[in-house]
Amino acid sequence: MLRASATATLPELLLRPWRDDDADALIAAYRDPVLRRWTRAPVTTVAEARRFLAAAHRDWADGTRFSFAVIEPHPAGETLVAQVIVKNVTRGGGDAEVGYWTAAPARGRGVAPHALTAVTEWAFDRFAGLRRLDLLHQIDNPASCRVAEKAGYLFQEVLPARPPFPRDGHRHARWARPARECPPGPGR
Repeated sequence: MLRASATATLPELLLRPWRDDDADALIAAYRDPVLRRWTRAPVTTVAEARRFLAAAHRDWADGTRFSFAVIEPHPAGETLVAQVIVKNVTRGGGDAEVGYWTAAPARGRGVAPHALTAVTEWAFDRFAGLRRLDLLHQIDNPASCRVAEKAGYLFQEVLPARPPFPRDGHRHARWARPARECPPGPGR
């Protein structure tokens, strides 16, 4: 489990692998028409939620996709506020991709960039050889541009539309921290 520390405007977030008992919260999050607009595979039934969760468990076991439920704890329990995923991870591979969504009640509060930053740092620490993470989104989604920028992902290029994406997109990227250099010696 990861933790994204509390900020002046946001409580601590817990980031953990999906659990089977997240099905109801997952279905509730996907009732939002804005979320459904930006996702290719909405989760609207118990059967779809079970498939989503089973795939998330398999992906963790395979070591190629790491999907985190982003949870906001509170005295009465916890609330699912987002998902962040690291995908296309290969052993020794230099590049991978991140994605995310934010549940409607959590939008505009800084949840997505805060959670994305935590998962980004986790990925760079966990995977030796990982040099770059890409964040892709459709060009007509300016909120995702803002999230990318707040999480330190720099705009790189416009990507042409290609199935299954109906519109052009943006690629943002963030690089692993450079290796520490030796301090300059005499005469340098």
